[in-house]
Amino acid sequence: MKLSDFDFDLPDALIATRPMRPRSAARLLLADGSDHIQDRHVGDLPQILQPGDRLVINNTKVIPARLFGQRVRQMPDGTQVLAKVDLTLLAPRADGRWQALARPLRKLQTGDVVVFSDMLSATVTERSDSDVVVAFSCMGDDFDRALAQVGQMPLPPYIAAKRPADAQDTTDYQPLFARHAGAVAAPTASLHFDADLMAQLRVRGVAFTEVTLHVGAGTFLPVKVEDVKTHRMHAEWGEVTESAAAEIMATHAEGGRVIAVGTTALRLIESAATGPGVIAPWRGETDIFIYPGYAFRVTDGLMTNFHLPKSTLLMLVSALMGADPIRRIYAHAVAQRYRFFSYGDASLLLPKGAARR
Repeated sequence: MKLSDFDFDLPDALIATRPMRPRSAARLLLADGSDHIQDRHVGDLPQILQPGDRLVINNTKVIPARLFGQRVRQMPDGTQVLAKVDLTLLAPRADGRWQALARPLRKLQTGDVVVFSDMLSATVTERSDSDVVVAFSCMGDDFDRALAQVGQMPLPPYIAAKRPADAQDTTDYQPLFARHAGAVAAPTASLHFDADLMAQLRVRGVAFTEVTLHVGAGTFLPVKVEDVKTHRMHAEWGEVTESAAAEIMATHAEGGRVIAVGTTALRLIESAATGPGVIAPWRGETDIFIYPGYAFRVTDGLMTNFHLPKSTLLMLVSALMGADPIRRIYAHAVAQRYRFFSYGDASLLLPKGAARR
């Protein structure tokens, strides 16, 4: 299985830099495992989904993880040497420190202090050839408040290359049901849901289950090996509560479908699965890598945006639907000018056998 098997041509003009408004106005490609592809809209979900279906949503909350500051280095003679530095937070450590990307990395050494505001600074405690580990000047609620004041939303690189983050992204890049802060990238399929759509789905008899997976910046890392089976995934922290596992099990028992909203929710529930159709409470870090040949245990379908060529997420949807069907689906999406990536349109992927149990 080669990396080149997951490549396709994507016109740059199809990369979305702003979301649709309202959120549910985005287009929805519906693929049900047959050769027929339907062009719908996210707002059609109450007509597409069936009573008894369950949507599994990721309630992680994106933090404003990009910080612009000034390095302050104390010299032996008592003078200070200043330099502009920006940090992008990657993942929290158990001891409260954060792993972060630094630009320019060459301007930072262990012991340096970076000042972001009167309320927030960070000390470099570790440095490697690729990133740093920093200890912030405050923690807990004080850290959250300071970060909210000075941080910017960490837009994906393919959007950040086209425009800087602004105040609108604070709302646009946050799911409606975000509750638990910790992600540095949004679970983007969730961005299509607004209050009206969720109310309509509940009236339809569609249930929701919340899980938490704190999406890390590693989700944007490219695959650099030609033999994709040798790729190592980044780890992300997640939790499936006892009640969430029970809800998913009950849906299966009652003949409903479990449909993950986003690849993050799917990866998490598959990590928590203990056997075919069985899931248990789970908490910890997952580095599950799903590619063609994977046997899904609790997932019946997936709502997801359109992914990058040669990405692990394209491999995941190929595992769900089959490599050839995904090639046809993506060729259709390009030909019909669907909008791609985080702020783009969505797909609802229901593989063969995903009809009601």
